[in-house]
Amino acid sequence: MRPRLVLVPNLTELEWVIRPRLEAWADVAAYDAPGVGDEPPPEIFGTDAIVERGLAEVDRLGWDRYVVVGDEFSTLMAVRLAAAAPGAVAGLALGHACLEFSREGERPTINESVMGAFEGLIALDYRTYVRHLTQLTQGAYDDEFADRYMQRVSQEVSLAYGSREEVPLEPLLRELDVPMLFAQHKGCLGWTDESWEDAVTAFPEATTVTTSEKPSVSPLFADALREFCRELQPAS
Repeated sequence: MRPRLVLVPNLTELEWVIRPRLEAWADVAAYDAPGVGDEPPPEIFGTDAIVERGLAEVDRLGWDRYVVVGDEFSTLMAVRLAAAAPGAVAGLALGHACLEFSREGERPTINESVMGAFEGLIALDYRTYVRHLTQLTQGAYDDEFADRYMQRVSQEVSLAYGSREEVPLEPLLRELDVPMLFAQHKGCLGWTDESWEDAVTAFPEATTVTTSEKPSVSPLFADALREFCRELQPAS
């Protein structure tokens, strides 16, 4: 049986540029957050809405075993989605792997000087914010992506979701106790090196890969994910 992957978005499935590469060897579920594109808005905007939408997609497909995949801020929703259905999760793959989303303290996860200024553009100049996605991701998203993103994700929805909560991920990861793939985006402007170091120290058994591109657009991450799923296949 082909592996099954659930690609969890930050806001839109467009973020998963590697999806066609993954679909060559796996069945892939991807979705937009509630309120994005044609998706009806949720009663309350937040991570709960994105997690519930993902669980509904898995239920619609009738999947009872799958690997959950997240990147950047969507790692929070990916971990929570997996925690909501632990018996169905064969593995968990996280780009920009971290243990929390702290912006202060001795070892913050997020580079606040970069991310804070970038997020401030959402309200001030949304077009510039979307265009700067290509810069913050160091070219991972191109101008064509930015145009498609603006058509699908409105300024109002981006503001409604806002920044993600600073929820600790480590306790949820330990409760899950499933095989994990951690990916580091080397040279990332938004995530700190300390966040990666803390994640791999806490979970030394996790398979790791380092990419020069954002994992959701990285062929190297796609290849690592394929090998990760291949190793899981006998147990699934």
